[in-house]
Amino acid sequence: MDNKKIKQLQTGDLIQSFFLVKVADSKTGSNNKNYLDLTLVDQTGEINAKIWGCSDEDEQQYLPNTLVKVRGVINEWQNRLQLKIDKIRVATAEDDLDIGDFVPVAPYSPEFMYAEIESYIDKIKNQDMRKIVKSIITVNKEKLLLYPAAKQNHHAVRSGLMYHIMTMLKMGEKASEIYLGLNKDLLFSGIILHDIAKTAEMNASELGIVSEYTIEGELLGHIIQGIKMIDQTASMLGADPEVSLLLQHMILSHHYEPDFGSPKRPMIPEAEILHYLDLIDARMYDMQRVLGNVEDGKLSEKVWLLHNRKLYKTVVKNEGNEL
Repeated sequence: MDNKKIKQLQTGDLIQSFFLVKVADSKTGSNNKNYLDLTLVDQTGEINAKIWGCSDEDEQQYLPNTLVKVRGVINEWQNRLQLKIDKIRVATAEDDLDIGDFVPVAPYSPEFMYAEIESYIDKIKNQDMRKIVKSIITVNKEKLLLYPAAKQNHHAVRSGLMYHIMTMLKMGEKASEIYLGLNKDLLFSGIILHDIAKTAEMNASELGIVSEYTIEGELLGHIIQGIKMIDQTASMLGADPEVSLLLQHMILSHHYEPDFGSPKRPMIPEAEILHYLDLIDARMYDMQRVLGNVEDGKLSEKVWLLHNRKLYKTVVKNEGNEL
């Protein structure tokens, strides 16, 4: 019986391992029997798991942010791996576990990434933009150090929001070297602020795990919340109304399509670039995550987040960084 990490799991594996409960939902099956629907995580990823025929005691024991030891078999459901749990218990002090080993994290320290973001803020020459961005980032620093960029999708790891911002800033800087007409102040500001209101949209623990969306997050969403942040901060600082308007448009349009939450498509070049940088970074993150679990020369399972595509991991390696 294998004690494997999540990224090593394959269909048919019989496992006995420790995991952290990220999400726990009590549900009722088609047979009218209760089951517990869990999302289990370790540093390498996450997997859906089921406790069939669960009791009230199970629901009270296996709560989010609880370390558990499980025994079960890996099945496949709708092209995704799923763990059918046969035995489960809460971890004890005698297991001598470090909870830090069970939380997926960004590849850089929070302190390093925050310093990198600050270095880009220092490059913003427009004083009003720099003040607005600096003020919002400072107010949200405590959450920014910990928060993922999403509950389940891209960059859904501890400090993932900062990792997403930092990577986009580096891409944005390169883009501005090619497209010389871009306003770098506006582009850097938009990148830093485009998802900042996710700190208000979601509730996350110190482990960087989102437990739920806030009421305001459910009713408004991070785009509208971000616009509110900019408007209020700009008014407080007495900033140029045009600067505030441009920054708000960057946030408002960065999802591009009305169906994805943007009532306006980009109407300035910097907003257009912001949208595609956001999309590229999300796609590259998801592709790297999926291919990290695929053998050379093999295809992945279909990936719903990537329009139900399979990905291929080539046997041909480059001399630099690899996926």
